[in-house]
Amino acid sequence: MIWLALGCILGQAAAQISGAGSTQISDDGIVGAQISTGATAAMPSPRIPQAADSAGSTELEPWFDEVHVRPRVTTESNPQVTDTAPFHTTEVSSSGVSLRTYTKPITVDVDLVLVPVSVTDAMNRMVTGLEKNYFVLLDNGQRQEIKYFSSEDAPISLGVIFDVSGSMEGKIKQAQDAVGEFFKTANPEDEFFLITFSDAPEVLADFTRSVGDIQSKLVFARPKGSTALLDAIYLGISKMRRAKYQRKALLIISDGGDNHSRYTEGEIKSLVREADVEIYALGMFSSAPRMPEEQEGPELLSQVAEVTGGRMFTIDNPNQLGSAATKIGAELRNQYVLGYRPSNSAHDGKWRRIKVKLQPPKGLPPLSVYARTGYYAPSE
Repeated sequence: MIWLALGCILGQAAAQISGAGSTQISDDGIVGAQISTGATAAMPSPRIPQAADSAGSTELEPWFDEVHVRPRVTTESNPQVTDTAPFHTTEVSSSGVSLRTYTKPITVDVDLVLVPVSVTDAMNRMVTGLEKNYFVLLDNGQRQEIKYFSSEDAPISLGVIFDVSGSMEGKIKQAQDAVGEFFKTANPEDEFFLITFSDAPEVLADFTRSVGDIQSKLVFARPKGSTALLDAIYLGISKMRRAKYQRKALLIISDGGDNHSRYTEGEIKSLVREADVEIYALGMFSSAPRMPEEQEGPELLSQVAEVTGGRMFTIDNPNQLGSAATKIGAELRNQYVLGYRPSNSAHDGKWRRIKVKLQPPKGLPPLSVYARTGYYAPSE
């Protein structure tokens, strides 16, 4: 029986860089580590564009049938009581479009756990050129043998989840430009989809390799309505079941918390823990939030992103959106991927916590590591 995979198909491409325990910073702000190893093989590093100074709708598909969370459902006798039936169908209607949410636990069998890892320095710049033996990987506290290691820029399936609620008035142009900056870092083989959300999520562009197709549809987006952020995340994770590549990510662009979703915060947090999808977020939050959901927005997005190994970038000025989007693109293009076969082979269905640490040689500055926090073991 095989285990849950958490990443992409990868090659065994360990990089060895000659030098004397120092770092080099390229024009693109990518830090390359130089370690004395006696070898001269160089790791290929994708070139990331310089950070910028500024930042036909498709019907929702009725195939939400394999997600291990239950949407919030109230009964007629008590609107505050949640239906706890293990399987059910709920209709979420928006302009005549329905979402079928018949739920069933995920069951995926693979024998290798893959963990995408990002490494940054104290100035939040990506660090490349590290070698396999500098990483320590723990599964429930037990050290694991890293059998596969890669730092190649593999193609990715990526969904953009874009806030078009009424509160985005005055920020929408900068947010649209940020998406354009993000796409400048794309691999030609990448595939994308676009979901916008206000009162309800909507698939504005289905999977495509055409960046122009995404941007041409986004340009007509107009802010209005409430914020169904949690429902949009659910839709984005669900669409990833039809992704071409095993490496998957979501980019969320929003300016506040949720105030109009059918799914709860707890349900979505459980969903993203199970999903093999990295989540990054650009949050444009008010310095003086008026509503409770606005106060909770930063923590919500941060928690949802970090559990998947992604991050949230808080934006104080809409003009900073483009630069932040470029940084996220650079991070996705300069990740390491660690692969291991868990020493614990029990089929107990329990959450296994992952911890990735660095043991770099002397001479490197303090480094930060970002990786997903765990996975669920199979139960049968």
